[in-house]
Amino acid sequence: MKQFRRRTRIFILSLLFLSVFAPILLLHESNGLVDDLSSLEEGVGLREPVLKVYKDVKVDVTVGSRVVDSGIESDDDDVGSGGNSDLMKGNGDLDAKGINGQSHEEKRLGEVSRATLGRDQDVQPQARRVLMDTKVKEMKDQLIRAKAYLSFAVPAGNTHLIKELRLRIKELERAMGDATKDPDLSRRAFQRMRSMEHSLQKSARIYPDCSSMVKKLRAMANNAEELVRVQKEQESFLVQLAGRTTPKGLHCLSMRLTAEYFALNPEERKLPSNPDVHDSNRYHFVVFSDNVLACSVVVDSTVSSAKEQGKIVFHVVTDSLNFAAFSMWFILHPPKKASVQIHNIDNFDWFTKYDPPNTYGHDSQDPRYSSTLNHLRFYLPDIFPTLNKIVLLDHDVVVRKDLTHLWRVNMMGKVNGAVKTCQGNDPAFRRMNLLLNLSDPMVGKRFSNEACTWVFGVNVFDMQKWRKRNLTSVYNKYLQLGKKKPMWKAGTLPLGWMTFYNQTIGLDRKWQIHGLGYYSGVKQEDIEQAAVIHYDGVMKPWLDIGIEKYKTYWRKHVDFNHPYLQQCNIA
Repeated sequence: MKQFRRRTRIFILSLLFLSVFAPILLLHESNGLVDDLSSLEEGVGLREPVLKVYKDVKVDVTVGSRVVDSGIESDDDDVGSGGNSDLMKGNGDLDAKGINGQSHEEKRLGEVSRATLGRDQDVQPQARRVLMDTKVKEMKDQLIRAKAYLSFAVPAGNTHLIKELRLRIKELERAMGDATKDPDLSRRAFQRMRSMEHSLQKSARIYPDCSSMVKKLRAMANNAEELVRVQKEQESFLVQLAGRTTPKGLHCLSMRLTAEYFALNPEERKLPSNPDVHDSNRYHFVVFSDNVLACSVVVDSTVSSAKEQGKIVFHVVTDSLNFAAFSMWFILHPPKKASVQIHNIDNFDWFTKYDPPNTYGHDSQDPRYSSTLNHLRFYLPDIFPTLNKIVLLDHDVVVRKDLTHLWRVNMMGKVNGAVKTCQGNDPAFRRMNLLLNLSDPMVGKRFSNEACTWVFGVNVFDMQKWRKRNLTSVYNKYLQLGKKKPMWKAGTLPLGWMTFYNQTIGLDRKWQIHGLGYYSGVKQEDIEQAAVIHYDGVMKPWLDIGIEKYKTYWRKHVDFNHPYLQQCNIA
């Protein structure tokens, strides 16, 4: 027993000796190794290894009797017959060595390597940017596969796998969260991804029937496509519904103004009179509108941008329902030095009620297409019999530059001046057959599909030429024909194309930029250069569905601190 204890003590003391003195010995040896390495670095006989790069382009360098594929393309001056002759002297010839102990070819290969590696360093960040969502997509794919396995019948004795897959799905979904890019993923997400892959491999061994998996995935894809289609239809319907519905705030504003108007004494309800409102030497603008806030933006932006504000006359045409609200607004907010007239369509004794014709492609009862105000634009000579030239503005525009220069545009004997949409890169590019039924013999005979189209928004009309050519009767003739059979899609634009066919001159595109009510890709530079920006489409700037980044130009001309706007929660 004593001998065993003695041996144990000796063993313990030996281990203690090794633990104390072994590190000292190792440190001494490492110092010697460092000295040897430093002495090697000072030697001039050492050379770096030759780097060979096999990518991008090629060069054949002959060394001795071998051909080395360096990876770049050589110049004939450097690697030609003369260059090869020196190398053919032998591998041990040091005359071809550089001052660093490298041959010309070795130096060349080193330069090639550095250049190629530098180029690779530039390419790699681009590759990483392209693949930033690779792992996220892989995780989503794993979730789809796991859910597909869950939908299969459970093989006997493998209920634990179903529980495992459900657990993995919950863990992976929780770890992914709302991540859309790989940098958003946590380390835990990658761990869950590996665990899910392991469970999927086990599932693949238990469910070997690939055809069942294919059928299930195909059914899931079809269901997803059908769901997307339904969602798109619902989105389109809701957008159209929002576009044709008056917001609660605007309805409230109209009612408040109407109430205030009828609270005034009869003599206080009149706008300031100006005997020169019918003077042909003034700049006459016309707006047809039933939206008091939108119309106020058009008037304010036009007057603010004009140099001769005192010569501007605005003629606002509205219906009897909104006449009081429009009158009250401009009584409270007269347009600076300009003049404004409010016209009630009920006072046009010569005008009969508008009866929409038969159309196709749209609901002809949609107020955006069947509105009497929209079609009154074809009766401008009857509404303003004494005027010679006017500019028609839609109520969904914002004016950013002086428009009085339009009165100096050479109309070249035409009646209508408008921005044309003939260029294929124009978001409003349309051919005649898009809105006209050219398959109808009468329509196809009179109108060419190659004719250049144009848009409303900003239009200059020569009223004298209009009266002389009696274009209003042309409009009425097409209107009556349209009641017998559908000849165009609903709206005033196709009727405008027909009425002013061969009677329209193109204005410079800088006069109007359109598409801000349906196209989010309008260039900022085009907006800045345009005299008028047009929110054509259903996404009007006063609606919640309007394109947010374009609302700034419209909001600039709205005083949201106005008591009426605040009371009606218009913001």
